[in-house]
Amino acid sequence: MKIEFVAHAGASEVLAVLVGEGRALAGTGPALDTAASGALTKAMTASRFTGAANSTLTVAAPVGVEAATVLLVGAGKDALDDKGVETAAGAAWHAVKLSGAETLTLDFGHLTPEQSARAAFAVRLAAYTFNKYRTTLKPEKIASIKTVQVVTSDLRAAEAAFEPMSAVADAVVFARDLVSEPANVLYPAEFAKRVKDLERLGLKVEILGEAEMEKLGMWTLLGVGQGSRRESQLAVIQWNGGEPGAQPLAFVGKGVCFDTGGISIKPADGMEDMKWDMGGAAAVAGLMHALAGRKAKVNAVGVLGLVENMPDGNAQRPGDVVVSMSGQTVEVINTDAEGRLVLADALWYTQERFKPKFMIDLATLTGAAIVAVGLDIAPLYANSEEVAGPILAAAEKVGENFWRMPLPPQYEQHIDSKIADVKNTGNGRAGGSITAALFLQRFTNGVPWAHLDIAPTAWVNKSPSPTVPEGAVGFGVRTLDRMVADSYEAK
Repeated sequence: MKIEFVAHAGASEVLAVLVGEGRALAGTGPALDTAASGALTKAMTASRFTGAANSTLTVAAPVGVEAATVLLVGAGKDALDDKGVETAAGAAWHAVKLSGAETLTLDFGHLTPEQSARAAFAVRLAAYTFNKYRTTLKPEKIASIKTVQVVTSDLRAAEAAFEPMSAVADAVVFARDLVSEPANVLYPAEFAKRVKDLERLGLKVEILGEAEMEKLGMWTLLGVGQGSRRESQLAVIQWNGGEPGAQPLAFVGKGVCFDTGGISIKPADGMEDMKWDMGGAAAVAGLMHALAGRKAKVNAVGVLGLVENMPDGNAQRPGDVVVSMSGQTVEVINTDAEGRLVLADALWYTQERFKPKFMIDLATLTGAAIVAVGLDIAPLYANSEEVAGPILAAAEKVGENFWRMPLPPQYEQHIDSKIADVKNTGNGRAGGSITAALFLQRFTNGVPWAHLDIAPTAWVNKSPSPTVPEGAVGFGVRTLDRMVADSYEAK
């Protein structure tokens, strides 16, 4: 799909016009309505369209208007902020993507050039599909829109504003593609290869195999993957865009490319979804893609623990005791609580090697997170207000929902083992997301840290947002990129 910024709409195929709550036409809307002898107002009056956010009304071939179709797009009752612009642009895309028209023009010339750029960014996200393996998809089910034009008052300013946004869109798409791939295609070595390819953006990427990890003593991570024929990997991604020698920001991702549960095998129903149990690693890879793509003025490192959890004759057993890279011993109570074992070694490795300013890990870690907060919110745990605050502030700006959760010391007893230093699950189902976070905290060595349990939000079956199509979300990429830009990047 091609994005163009234009000074005026011209003879558009589909012209999208913003309408505020109460049917208040914006931009060139009033002039168009006058030219059409009030046809737009009549169409609104005769329908239930009021201008509410994320609503649209199509007016075909109004007499007196150059456009073949005018699409009225609800802008809501408040002044348009970034999220409002994105919602409107995404709603416009979805309203006409299968219409047969090839060009959509967004009449956003009355907004700032930055908002025009944001509209283009929103369309990039809204238009995402993963049809790579669809060989019999009928033409009418494929988006017909080939070009999206965005009217702006300043072409150069809009194009300049769009450049870094486009880099972030590329990164979100990269993360979504990773999450969407089936596990027979995207296994640890293939994931690592795709990350290695990001060196074209200026990233430095190292891939550690099992031999290297054995020398480091990463037995909690290696234990998860020992039942698979696919070799486990550790991908280390560095972006050095800040001051030389400055402490990096560190991001750690759980990359379980497929999770059967191991010997503690999952029920068959829904197990196919476990191809996206690497959503945390995908988000970290996407973030590093974004930072490099927009040449962020910061030093950052991403560490991905990439494994496959399978139940063969060599698989880890419930009751096994393994030694982590930190030297702490872990009793494995349930082999389906594997993500925290992967992250334990990855977190320790990250803090020991890079001495970061902070660490943030992302993981589709627990079903308990879904029980706790539902499917539209990701729990956030942190041992530092200075880490948690910027995450929550950035999330609010980009429309990704997090909820701060407690780390109560009295729950530590639930992960104390009778034969090892710690066990990998708590006592039963109570507080499962909390005890998982407390387990991870034991491997941070006191470094400021936050844990984002994105199990509820990495994949969506029915999205409330027009910029997030059904399927892989790339959740976390935008929040962390915005956090870096707003709070840590050199201005």
